[in-house]
Amino acid sequence: MPTVDLATAPVRELNAALHSLQPSTNETVWRVQNPRGQHAIAVGLDAPVTVEIDGSVGYYCAGMNKQATVVVNGSAGQGLAENMMSGRVHVKGDASSAAGATACGGLLVIDGNASARCGISLRGLDIVVKGSVGHMTGFMAQAGNIVVLGDAGDALGDSIYEARLFVRGTVKSLGTDCIEKELREEHRMLLRSLLDAAGLPDVDAAGFRRYGSGRKLYNFHIDNIGAY
Repeated sequence: MPTVDLATAPVRELNAALHSLQPSTNETVWRVQNPRGQHAIAVGLDAPVTVEIDGSVGYYCAGMNKQATVVVNGSAGQGLAENMMSGRVHVKGDASSAAGATACGGLLVIDGNASARCGISLRGLDIVVKGSVGHMTGFMAQAGNIVVLGDAGDALGDSIYEARLFVRGTVKSLGTDCIEKELREEHRMLLRSLLDAAGLPDVDAAGFRRYGSGRKLYNFHIDNIGAY
């Protein structure tokens, strides 16, 4: 197992080594020690490897991830898994603002809470937050799913497109054009698969509420001028 100690090696050196990996590599499990909140750790990966980081990380950890599994044994700063394409990112602590921003695919699991704008402009990633989320979660989210086991802050799903939001706790307020929708059996099945993937087989999918777009802002209409 390759081990990189960021107390002595620069992040640039770690990322360069990870970027050089080929899909056929036999170095499939990497360990990163002493991250000490440094930024841009394990960004731009494109190989089916696992990177386990022992400690908390700064901004943009696991950004642009493809194929890889990145595990953070700590908390993460702003922009966690930004623009992620595939793979899996798992944070054992909390995540700061804009977790999963613009991300297109894969699975992001946050064991703690996520701050403001979680899943902003989401484009296909699945996000499971075991704690609560901050204001404007799902802002302009186009596709994908956000599952929140705790509570949601103000303006949930503001200006949302076709992403699906599932919240088990209370929602402080809904954003522009976001409404509560019926939780049908197809959604319970989807939730069940996401909860299982996040390691939550005992959580009842029926205990969530579903939110999504009211579809009133897709096209400009003078009657809705105050909402734009």
